[in-house]
Amino acid sequence: MAAEKKAFVLRIHPETLKELERWAQDEFRSVNGQIEFLLNEALRKRKKRSPSSSDEPPTPSDE
Repeated sequence: MAAEKKAFVLRIHPETLKELERWAQDEFRSVNGQIEFLLNEALRKRKKRSPSSSDEPPTPSDE
C-alpha cells in the first residue's frame, strides 16, 4: 500500500499561485501535483549535488 500523504496549509502570493496554475495546466497536472513535482525535482537535484547530505532538514545554524 502506498504511503499516506501529509496535508498542510501553504500560504502563497496570489501572482505565484496564478503562475503555478498556468504551469500545472500546461503539464496536465493539478496545482498540488505540480508543487509536489517541483519539490521532488529540487530535492533530487540537491541530493545529486551533495551526496553526503543527510535526510535530516538543515538546522538554523546550517542555513
